[in-house]
Amino acid sequence: MKRRTARETALQALFQVDVSEIEPNEAIQHALDGKDSDEFMEKLVYGTIQYQEELDMLIIPHLVNWTIDRLANVDRGILRMSAYELKYEQEIPSSVTLDEAIELAKKFGDDQSSKFVNGVLSNIKNDLEK
Repeated sequence: MKRRTARETALQALFQVDVSEIEPNEAIQHALDGKDSDEFMEKLVYGTIQYQEELDMLIIPHLVNWTIDRLANVDRGILRMSAYELKYEQEIPSSVTLDEAIELAKKFGDDQSSKFVNGVLSNIKNDLEK
């Protein structure tokens, strides 16, 4: 599975966990839709869930006039997963993580999602580099 596909599948699983409150394993199986699993995709899903509280603390300071609970589910999922990748997957260049997050936002979010996601993640990246 290509990394872009792995990210899309991970986002779909995280969305299901967030919205339907189903178990991660079940959400992954739904998102895979019969395809083989992928180690990177599973790492994104389980890592994002494991560190969700910490990731939210990275995201919240950069939400101007928003709360994390008021964000669109897709945007929240992209931000959490990408913040996980920025913080815990150091072998992936941050520019790649940001580019992939923006593409996910364009594909799954609304017209403003990509700009919003880019702004928040750029600030998180800068915080992590300090």
